[in-house]
Amino acid sequence: MTNHTGLASHRRLPAAVWVLVVARGVNRLGAFTLPFLAVVLTVELGATVAQAGLVLTVFGVATLPSRVFGGWLADRLGRRWTIVFGLVGCAVGQVWIAASGSLWSAVPAVVVLGLAFEIYEPPSQAIIADVTEPADRPAAYGLLAAVMAVAGVVAGLLAAWLGQWDLRWLFVADAVSCLACAVLVAIALPGGGQAAPAAAAVWRDRPLLLVLASGTVFAVLAMVIVFSLPLTLLDRGVPASGIGLILAVSAIAQVAVQPVLRTRRLQALENFQAMTLGYVLLAAGLIANGFSRSLLAFMVAAVVWSLADLILIGRALSIVAELAPEHARGRYLATYGLSWGVATAVAPLLGSQVYAAAGPVGLWVGCGLAAVALAAFQPRLRREVRSQPPQSG
Repeated sequence: MTNHTGLASHRRLPAAVWVLVVARGVNRLGAFTLPFLAVVLTVELGATVAQAGLVLTVFGVATLPSRVFGGWLADRLGRRWTIVFGLVGCAVGQVWIAASGSLWSAVPAVVVLGLAFEIYEPPSQAIIADVTEPADRPAAYGLLAAVMAVAGVVAGLLAAWLGQWDLRWLFVADAVSCLACAVLVAIALPGGGQAAPAAAAVWRDRPLLLVLASGTVFAVLAMVIVFSLPLTLLDRGVPASGIGLILAVSAIAQVAVQPVLRTRRLQALENFQAMTLGYVLLAAGLIANGFSRSLLAFMVAAVVWSLADLILIGRALSIVAELAPEHARGRYLATYGLSWGVATAVAPLLGSQVYAAAGPVGLWVGCGLAAVALAAFQPRLRREVRSQPPQSG
């Protein structure tokens, strides 16, 4: 087993990790259609704004069982073929939307897309746990997160360019990227994962539920950034285009700080110690959002909270992978991933209400204090997790 104090290197990560990183990057480059879905529904298919909003809500609801099903399927069918199944399902949904001639044809297509949309997340995360040593998992998960962030920014630029033409072709292009990713995964990734017992005590695993609760608060804070930072920029007189620059800086920072994740000092930290550090950094970045007055200041804050995100995501997934029995990693990681679905539903309402009541300073200082509370909770969480015997199935 790799020593925590050794210098981890991306060059020695297993080939399967690199294949997965490249495949997910390709897929993320093509995932530029969602911002245009409402436009297609209203302009192309004649839906009202209210109808389009309802359809998008249905899509969001459908993604929740999608992740759970992906975790179950990863442990039953195997990691590789679950990823392929999910990607092909996404491609079917995208092509169906592009070919729809009416709203009522597009609605079931959107449901299919939602049900397939998150299937590939749990098996992707489980593969990394399957093929890496515990000491290398934070770096592997961090690399995947960084590549996804950069690809997301590039995808936005591609969408702005391609969106000048027929919007339906965006969905076709996304479907092609899904199929290309599926072919790469089918050819180059190992099967991974053994058949699981009929049941796994996921929802009776107290340490997992505690980690899930902590992770849900973190996910809400992360999504508040997405939904409320544009409001703060407008309040401070920063051009609306600044959010695109900030997201680009965030993505670049996640790649640039990869060597930091591999330093001896950070590698030597036990997972919960690193989480404490990550939450302190997150608190600093969030509070800086509240007092920033220029685009440059917001960019500096973005570098801080981006480094925090990278530490926290990699270490949290490593903790969940360590908690899970090998045959149930897909379901454990899928359960933890539900935190992001909850956050996506909660953060817009919470952020807007706090923003309206307390203003930008109150919102971001409050978020920073929540991050400090999470940092203070990590030693107790570690004791709870370490005191519980591992689940056997």
